[in-house]
Amino acid sequence: MAKLSIRDLDVSSKEVLMRADFNVPLKDGVITDDTRIQGAIPSIRHLISGGAKLVLCSHLGRPKGGFEAKFSLAPVAAALSEILGQTVKLAPDSIGEEVAALRAALQPGEVLLLENTRFYPEEEANNSDYAKKLAGSAEIFVNDAFGTAHRAHASTEGVTHFVKQSASGFLLDRELEYLDGKLQAPEKPFLVIMGGAKVSDKIQVITALMEKADAFIIGGAMANTFRKAQGFKVGNSRVEADKLDLALDILAKAEAKGVRFLLPADTRITQEFKEGAETKVTGIYGEGGETPDGWEGIDIGDVAIDEFCAEIAKAKTMIWNGPMGVFEIESFAKGTRAIAEAMAKSDGVTIVGGGDSVTAVNQFGLDDQMTFISTGGGASLELLEGKVLPGVAALTDA
Repeated sequence: MAKLSIRDLDVSSKEVLMRADFNVPLKDGVITDDTRIQGAIPSIRHLISGGAKLVLCSHLGRPKGGFEAKFSLAPVAAALSEILGQTVKLAPDSIGEEVAALRAALQPGEVLLLENTRFYPEEEANNSDYAKKLAGSAEIFVNDAFGTAHRAHASTEGVTHFVKQSASGFLLDRELEYLDGKLQAPEKPFLVIMGGAKVSDKIQVITALMEKADAFIIGGAMANTFRKAQGFKVGNSRVEADKLDLALDILAKAEAKGVRFLLPADTRITQEFKEGAETKVTGIYGEGGETPDGWEGIDIGDVAIDEFCAEIAKAKTMIWNGPMGVFEIESFAKGTRAIAEAMAKSDGVTIVGGGDSVTAVNQFGLDDQMTFISTGGGASLELLEGKVLPGVAALTDA
């Protein structure tokens, strides 16, 4: 789907409204991770260097409706001012007469940040009146917030009906390039690595990618559901008991299509869910290996790590979504770390598809060794499922 890009725009002396993703983590009013802000900077710099009168908008957190100081974008305005080396003023609201006056006073190259759009319930409802007021006098809209592109909100879809042109920013462009473009006809062998808790969360992605993948690696708690479906004991491990038939159906489909479906040969288990807890590794499934009662699986085992890393070494294209275990606890992080390190060493195209996998890669300091890291959790999954994202569909066709 070819859409107008920020590269195609003439923004000189024009008011441009840009939707960014400034939904950053805060602790006591201090930004603890500015990754999302840094991700928007290339588009911001491009627009102001082109002479745009730039108006930025974003949501932050989940306010209940109405102003809440803890969800103010004030810390973001301060961070932007420091990064850009120029004042980025924070408007007192996202719409209204005072905001309109501030926007009208903008000069080419200046930047105004609107207050949190979610202080209005009309934002998530994609209310047309709110969207029109948010668009204001902007001639051009740029969407660079991939993480919210799967939502038809006023600031992602609604505003496009009240501007002359709507285009994607650099960040959105790259997301579409890798999660859509590169995976349309991936270089083979194409490996899909799936983890996390629930088979049900990933079923549509698995189904969509099974048409292209040569192999799947399955880890995380979702692997327990597959193993239980096969008749193995999984002890106290987390399982989706109502998805056992679904798991067997997926395995049958993979076999019918000739797609290799790799489940963990063994599992790292514990009796205590805490840092420093005793762990041990089960034997191999099918050779007497099972999880005893009172124990739960919290990571893939050592044989699984070796098999999975060997598979990664062979792949030319791979996408990873979901950790192998509870990596937030160091004692349970071995499998997730091994997958990340194996991908970092690969000469193939390595895509980390959003969510906890991104957190893990950042935690292990391997983010700069991946080909591409997606900024979107739900948006990444929906794009991989083959769904049309409202925030992308609404942009002007190229």
